[in-house]
Amino acid sequence: MTQPRTPTARRYLMCRPDFFEVTYEINPWMDVTRATDRERAIAQWETLRDAYLAWGHTVELIDPAPGLPDMVYAANGATVVDGLVYSARFRYPERAAEGPLYEKWFADHGFITQTAAQINEGEGDILLVGDTFLAGSGFRTDPAAHAELAALSGHEVVTLELVDPRFYHLDTAIAVLDSRPGHELIAYYPPAFSATSQAVLAARYPDAVMATEADAIALGLNAVSDGLHVVVAPAAVDLAAELRARGFEPHPVDTTELLKGGGGAKCCTLEIRS
Repeated sequence: MTQPRTPTARRYLMCRPDFFEVTYEINPWMDVTRATDRERAIAQWETLRDAYLAWGHTVELIDPAPGLPDMVYAANGATVVDGLVYSARFRYPERAAEGPLYEKWFADHGFITQTAAQINEGEGDILLVGDTFLAGSGFRTDPAAHAELAALSGHEVVTLELVDPRFYHLDTAIAVLDSRPGHELIAYYPPAFSATSQAVLAARYPDAVMATEADAIALGLNAVSDGLHVVVAPAAVDLAAELRARGFEPHPVDTTELLKGGGGAKCCTLEIRS
């Protein structure tokens, strides 16, 4: 019997891709010789934003900054839990200026912010599942940031090692489908993780949805769920079928232009947990 799914109202922070282009290469998806279509990127982003608004979610906007083409990937800008903001501290200098801009936005909107001492890339590598943070390492975020987050937030932080450079952020290899404590459900692609981390995930989430390689390389796991509606990449057809079988409503949104920078729907969406 299919389990009934319940959407919950969300508050998101997004950044319009007014300055989106690929001018450097810091992940395997980026290719400076490939042309980008900024107007197409904006149209795809607007479709994503409009889906959230149609479902009754709140979408806040941070102003994009010239010279920061990856600022559209708002999820990387911070981690927000219990109204506390843990700032991003980017590994690559090309993105370093984004962290302070996101932290300033939150400070200006009345949030308590904590400037990270350790390298972390926000919700790109830090995902809240129930009361537990799953935290990626291996390519971008240092494990020392996991300890810093645990001390700051009081939440358990579980370190997971990524081993495939295509899945350089945790949110490209895991999707949080149900984040309610006691109802936790994720989808993930096992080969993106070390054997040790695969064992951790299997033990903690025995009912998880297993993504296929085709799902993963379409960045299908860079998905956003409100507990019922799930934004997925249109090419992630195996994942969409499994989501339907589990009682979710998959909603394909094309983000292929933004994928040229290495991000999809989740990368563009930072959840504000007050």
